[in-house]
Amino acid sequence: MDAAQQEATARARELQRSWYGEPLGALFRRLIDDLGLNQARLAAVLGLSAPMLSQLMSGQRAKIGNPAVVQRVQALQELAGQVADGSVSAGEATDRMEEIKKSQGGSVLTATSQTSNTGGAPTVRRVVREIQSLLRSVAAAGDIIDAADSLAPTHPELAEFLKVYGAGRTADAVAHYEGHQS
Repeated sequence: MDAAQQEATARARELQRSWYGEPLGALFRRLIDDLGLNQARLAAVLGLSAPMLSQLMSGQRAKIGNPAVVQRVQALQELAGQVADGSVSAGEATDRMEEIKKSQGGSVLTATSQTSNTGGAPTVRRVVREIQSLLRSVAAAGDIIDAADSLAPTHPELAEFLKVYGAGRTADAVAHYEGHQS
């Protein structure tokens, strides 16, 4: 990727952050992880082609042009929160995704779509995924590990944090988070 392409991708991701609250790559990866999907299945539920989903995730395209797709993204975010907090089972989620796939209409993404239905408080898993998404939107896992290794001699706790959240598995990060709550 040349400098002009990198600049265009960075600009698209910033636009996505302002329109959707975060780059779509991070948002879609979280939905894939939380709902147990792959990219092709996510594209089908949203009503996008697989190439279009890929372009949105990579920052080659900035905006979701179809308001019905934006509504489906919001509905999937809400569903992912319900799965994460245990109020919806995996089987129910599959049925709900079929309903979402068929839905029409327009909406905008809201901050409340990123919280669970337990009084608006985000789940531990949701908080951890937000931290992971943020770190991974700034640097690749290998770069995060290199930074952590550089910090380890003088700041071991910070190094551990970077490794666990920036390059580790979500389950390990959840355990770390829960272990550090008073």
